[in-house]
Amino acid sequence: MGPPPGPPPKMQPAMMMFSSKYWSRRGMSLDSAMFQQQRHTGGQMSRRPSFCPIKEKPDSEGGAEDSGRTAVVFSLKNEVGCLVRALRVFQEKRVNLNHIESRVSRRVLGEVEIFADCSCSKKEFNELLQLLRDHVNIVSFNTAEHTWSAEADEDEVPWFPMKISELDQCSHRVLMYGSELDADHPGFKDEVYRQRRKYFVEVAMNYKFGQPIPRTEYTPEEVGTWGVVFRELTKLYPTHACREYLKNLPLLTKHCGYREDNIPQLEDVSLFLRERSGFTVRPVAGYLSPRDFLAGLAYRVFNCTQYVRHSTDPLYTPEPDTCHELLGHVPLLADPKFAQFSQEIGLASLGASDDDVQKLATCYFFTIEFGLCKQDGQLRAYGAGLLSSIGELRHALSDQACVKMFDPRSTCNQECLITTFQEVYFVSDSFEEAKEKMREFAKTIKRPFSVYYNPYTQSIDLLKDTHSIENVVRDLRSDLTTVCDALGKMNTYMGI
Repeated sequence: MGPPPGPPPKMQPAMMMFSSKYWSRRGMSLDSAMFQQQRHTGGQMSRRPSFCPIKEKPDSEGGAEDSGRTAVVFSLKNEVGCLVRALRVFQEKRVNLNHIESRVSRRVLGEVEIFADCSCSKKEFNELLQLLRDHVNIVSFNTAEHTWSAEADEDEVPWFPMKISELDQCSHRVLMYGSELDADHPGFKDEVYRQRRKYFVEVAMNYKFGQPIPRTEYTPEEVGTWGVVFRELTKLYPTHACREYLKNLPLLTKHCGYREDNIPQLEDVSLFLRERSGFTVRPVAGYLSPRDFLAGLAYRVFNCTQYVRHSTDPLYTPEPDTCHELLGHVPLLADPKFAQFSQEIGLASLGASDDDVQKLATCYFFTIEFGLCKQDGQLRAYGAGLLSSIGELRHALSDQACVKMFDPRSTCNQECLITTFQEVYFVSDSFEEAKEKMREFAKTIKRPFSVYYNPYTQSIDLLKDTHSIENVVRDLRSDLTTVCDALGKMNTYMGI
């Protein structure tokens, strides 16, 4: 069953820091709203090529068969003058060029591949190939242009951060700033509130990886709003929140100042999470695209807002605020198993197609934002959207809610609702089960490589050849040696 009949209920944040709400109103997808997408090609970063044809003979002078049109693909070093020398060969052999294109080589690092569509006789073309071989590497000849284009589209991979410092690019690429309020927002006509929101935007946009998060002096009004949310939600947690949440909330009270009369500082929260699960948080100015938001999770970095909802309606917010982040997300990010589950969704998104990223984002929405689990025979909430919403937390665990088993293959097609309760919630027996299902689902994502997160360098290794795989195996072998040594000592000293 869905929400009870009547007008749509107001609710707490039913969103992540990425949302389709803003761009769908403008007829755009989240990723199409970005400027030109950067792309990965064989580990190098490049822009999607915008080719300009070079015409030496008008197209009207007969078809391909009459003019003897053919094509050759060759590669050369990406250095000044190399292409000029290669094209001089065409000039010497009096071969007309109809069209040329270039792209970063997917075969040899540091080289580019050139597609040259030309018109000449078979004899002239053979002589051209012989002379070209003295200057460049011939990749293929008599190549159809549609084959070249298909290969280019297949090999190009959307850009993603290869090291943790590059998350600055993701976190600063904001789709809708937190200071941009809709007309129906509770703080739309409050100029003081709008200026306060602008302050938090500036803090987030000035933040860079490695810096301490600036400490915020919250106003008495903001602390009062937080206090109302904190007080009402903590009444529900003992009977509605999962055990992992209940375990970590007292620790956050002790180490980060989680109290009704105090809004925790992001820097304190980040240091606490790093020690518990390896996660950190960083301030963000507003909505990110699903791709950029999930990329942060791949590095165990959570983009977190700092502004507080408007005081006139403390139990409602149209977008995620610091109450949602600190009370909904942070306690579970401190759990190692939940942290790994979150990171694996992020890793699966790196280099994935727009369609696959959207599917992953939907799975994220119905697990990390609105997920349920079974504990001691009872339904419990672990989704942040539920754990920060008094009304929807009660509804999701009531007999009015429609609950189904989590299966990424079907969940990824479920509609995400923003302004009302969800029509359906998905339950898992454990984080481990959800993680295994997501791992299997991630195998269906098509990309020409696998990714491995290196925790020592906080970077991504692309696994696309035997050499890169051997490096990972070497690290795993070292870890297994340590485990075997520990087992041997347990057997020797403890008789286990």
